[in-house]
Amino acid sequence: MDYELAIIGAGPAGYTAGIYASRAGIQCVIFEKNQGGGLVNEAPVIENYTGFSSIPGIELMEKMKQHAQQWVKIRENEEVLKSEKITDGVRLTTSQGVYTTKALLMCTGTEHRQLKVPGEQDLRGRGLSYCATCDGFFFKNKKVLVVGGGNSALIEALYLHQIGCQVSLIHRRDVLRGEAALEKDMRTKGITIIINSVVEQIIGDTKVEKVQIHNVATNKKTYLPIDGVFISIGDIPQSSLARLLDIELDDKGYIKVDHSQRTNIKGIYAAGDVTGGVKQIITACAQGAVAALTSTEVLGKQYPYY
Repeated sequence: MDYELAIIGAGPAGYTAGIYASRAGIQCVIFEKNQGGGLVNEAPVIENYTGFSSIPGIELMEKMKQHAQQWVKIRENEEVLKSEKITDGVRLTTSQGVYTTKALLMCTGTEHRQLKVPGEQDLRGRGLSYCATCDGFFFKNKKVLVVGGGNSALIEALYLHQIGCQVSLIHRRDVLRGEAALEKDMRTKGITIIINSVVEQIIGDTKVEKVQIHNVATNKKTYLPIDGVFISIGDIPQSSLARLLDIELDDKGYIKVDHSQRTNIKGIYAAGDVTGGVKQIITACAQGAVAALTSTEVLGKQYPYY
C-alpha cells in the first residue's frame, strides 16, 4: 500500500483528519483538486467558530492549512478521478497517478446549488455570482439582490451591506431560515427583505439589468432593476466518487455514516459537509477527527484514547 489512510478533500474535515491521523502514527495523505478550503474560503466573515469572534473564511482556512502541513502531505491540484475497491484496500486514480490505500476518508464537501432559471448561465460572471467575498467589491454603491433565506444568504447580505452595497434579499417562504441574530442584524441595518417570492428570470444583454420576481402568495409578477445577483440557496454533495464504491447515500446524495463516521463499506469513512447534517465548520472538524481515529480499526493500530 502507498498509504495507510488517504483523505480526499482539503477542507476543515480533511485538514483536521490529517492532523489527528498523523499524530496517531498513521501514514496518510490528503488529495485536493484545487488549493483547499472549499466553500469556507467564500465566507466573508465567520463569527461562530470557537476561539475566533470574527475571522474571514479564507483566513481561517489558511490557518488550518498551515497547521495540517506540519503533519501531513497535502497533494494540491491533484484531483481523484476514480476510486475502486480492491482486496484489503482502495485504488485511487488521480490526475497525476495511481495509488493504493488501506483506508479511505471522503471529505469531498459540497458545491453551490443553482437556481436553474433563464439568464443564470448567460450572465454568470457578468453581474451574477455565487460568492459575495469574491465579487462583492465590484458592486460597491450599487443595488444587489441576495437569493436565499438560510445562514449563508443572511451572512452574504450583511457583508454586502457592510462594503457599501444597497442590498435586498429574496426568499421563497414567509419566514427566513437563518439564525435569529443574523435576521435581527439585517433588519437593524435596513436591508430589504422580500418574502414569499422567487426569481423566475435574470435579465440583461451584456450584464445583469433586472430580475423577474414571482410572488407565490399573490401570484403577481414584477420586475426589479438590479446591478448584481448573489445566489445562496444551498449546496449539492460531492459524492460521485462514493457512488463508484457503492457507498450508501441518502435521498439527497449525502453519504450515510454512523456515529464513528463509518460508511457501509469496511475501511471507508466520510466526514464534513458531504455527510449532510448541520454542515458547520466546527462539526466538520470534529467528524474529521473521529473518522481519522476510527480508521485505526482496519490499520492494525490502536489509538490509546479512542
